[in-house]
Amino acid sequence: MTTSATALTRDCRATTVPYGEPVSLSTGGIVTVVQRRGGSITVRTELGTLLRIDAEDADALGLAPPERNVAIVTDRPFDLDQVLTALGTVYDPEIPVSIVELGLVYRCEETIGQDGARTIEIDMSMTAPGCGMGDVLCADARRVVERIPAVDRAEVNLVFDPPWTMDRMSDATRLELGLL
Repeated sequence: MTTSATALTRDCRATTVPYGEPVSLSTGGIVTVVQRRGGSITVRTELGTLLRIDAEDADALGLAPPERNVAIVTDRPFDLDQVLTALGTVYDPEIPVSIVELGLVYRCEETIGQDGARTIEIDMSMTAPGCGMGDVLCADARRVVERIPAVDRAEVNLVFDPPWTMDRMSDATRLELGLL
């Protein structure tokens, strides 16, 4: 998705992609939306820098916040498919693919504490160890999982063993990206 250049209507926060550094954008700055998936928007500045803007700041671009399009069914017992569905709404800011389809989620397990609290433990990786977006994507993953009514807490760990390879991507994603 590429749209025309847009002037920011107010100051907002952003994160550099792929370095993960926080920056401030000023009112009137010109950006072009290149991706609008999950709970964030990726923009390109006039200098070519990619930045990730959280959905809560979409109005600075004159946009409505992107929706995660997740329907968590609450009238049936909890199962881990609900977690994977929620994680499927977290997108890599450079590639229009979810972290689940990219194969970045290595482990997803439920534990019930002695107090009955449900914790979801997630191990995930990045496509490259030097990617600075790890903390940002882990926070996104934690946030969407903790929105599931039956989940009390999510623990998301960034791991690099085993190293991520393209073989972890779903076949549909490899086909979509022209890698099959």
